[in-house]
Amino acid sequence: MKSTFKLATLRSAIALAVFSVAVGVSAKPLVVCTEASPEGFDTALYTTAVTADASAETIYNRLVDFKPGTTEIVPALAETWEISDDGLTYTFHLRKGVKFHTTEYFKPTRDMNADDVVWSFQRQLDPNHPWHKQSMVGYPYFESMGFKELLKSVEKVDDSTVKFTLTRREAPFLADVAMAFASVYSAEYADQLLKTNKTDNLNSQPIGTGPFVFQRYAKDAQVRFKANPDYFRGKPPADTLIFAIATDNNVRLQKLKANECQIALYPKPDDIPSIKKDTNLKVDELNAMTTAYIAMNTTHKYMSDVRVRKAIEIAFDKEAYVNALFGKGNATVAVNPYPDTLLGYNKELKNPAHDLDKARALLKEAGVPEGTVLTLFTRNGGGPTNPNPMLGAQMMQADLAKVGIKLDIRVMEWGEMLKRAKNGEHDMVSAGWAGDNGDPDNFLTPNLSCEAAKNGENYARWCNQKFQTLIDQAREKTDPAERASLYEQAQVIFNQDLPWISMAHTKMFTAMRNNVEGYHISPLTTNNFATTQAK
Repeated sequence: MKSTFKLATLRSAIALAVFSVAVGVSAKPLVVCTEASPEGFDTALYTTAVTADASAETIYNRLVDFKPGTTEIVPALAETWEISDDGLTYTFHLRKGVKFHTTEYFKPTRDMNADDVVWSFQRQLDPNHPWHKQSMVGYPYFESMGFKELLKSVEKVDDSTVKFTLTRREAPFLADVAMAFASVYSAEYADQLLKTNKTDNLNSQPIGTGPFVFQRYAKDAQVRFKANPDYFRGKPPADTLIFAIATDNNVRLQKLKANECQIALYPKPDDIPSIKKDTNLKVDELNAMTTAYIAMNTTHKYMSDVRVRKAIEIAFDKEAYVNALFGKGNATVAVNPYPDTLLGYNKELKNPAHDLDKARALLKEAGVPEGTVLTLFTRNGGGPTNPNPMLGAQMMQADLAKVGIKLDIRVMEWGEMLKRAKNGEHDMVSAGWAGDNGDPDNFLTPNLSCEAAKNGENYARWCNQKFQTLIDQAREKTDPAERASLYEQAQVIFNQDLPWISMAHTKMFTAMRNNVEGYHISPLTTNNFATTQAK
């Protein structure tokens, strides 16, 4: 007997009602002040949350979704699915009548069907697919998540049915295909671009089935969308959605107060009390699935020695850092690579004491000369895992100076920093991760696996085979207790080898005008405005 997910008519109605919008629509544009520019709009090429917000959450859909504000899986482009007894076959039954966007540059001739799902996955999976080598950066999330090895085949059964066959059991598979990299593209549009030699347009003139239709992008200034009138969950209440890009937290807040934007993402934690006192504003907040961290490039001179990495960790006062950047109660000092709300968090592990003398001794033992210069890459604007990048970098610089290390702080635009970090140009990089599916594997595999070290998404370039074996085994287990035990063991190895300094697990804040309705803050730190309006 198969393990089957079937939707009764009533349950389908309830699931759709979660996403439905009010009958009356607002003519007012919804302006959201965001913290950085998207890297592009071909979401399969990128891993950052800001890019996902501007592409996966607006333009595209996936087979399944997360219910707003939760990690619960609900139907999306697939209405129902079945899982075989051995856990190796997933059969998805597609929703009928879903329309791709109609724009000046593309007029679809058919509805979304199985060909589009197969194209979206085969493009990333099959080296012989005509689109596979169109990407100069590969498919970082697909590859980092091990999908090249996981997917044996993705096949069209008929126009409304797709069958995925796996090479092994994968406990988080459904949650994985709810993530941005699994977005469904128009195969018809892709064929048009390939025939006209305009394949770059997939990244600059995107087509999807999502709640908003892309209009235009002015780099570092604004992304503009219009509501999709044919959206299968109902037309969004905001006719126009604008992402106004402002890297500075203070600028975003001032624009919000002036009503130049109705939502301001990622205000500084120390601004929250004053925002709450403003009668025109309100704040949504929750404990997010995030980790702020410093990745140490384990392939660089000195940094390849674990003694040096441990010296840097104990020389740096993490508690002072967290208090200064986040304020009391807005973040916890991190020990492990993911927060304690997730399965298998190892509560036995503790941070070593801040100890300058021991740090000096370790550096001397490792042969690091006094005055050695190490680089730290950091971003130019604040976000949820690093609200004040320059302050944090300067605090680390001051602490490391006490043990004879000179820190060369290099501040750069978010996308440029990520590009250079993936190339391995840094000694250290200040980074952060927001969980995309509520599973611990989503923190460990994309950021710390050997495959991710190859493609640069693992900024530490750390590959530990014992660690890799444990997280591989954990993905295959369906028993939560067994998975938890394997993750606990993996965290022991992580803390022994120390590719990161795990800095903080943070709260997430979104500030908005009082007249904003229908916004759901997400523990996954994604932002979807399909049901949001400013009345």
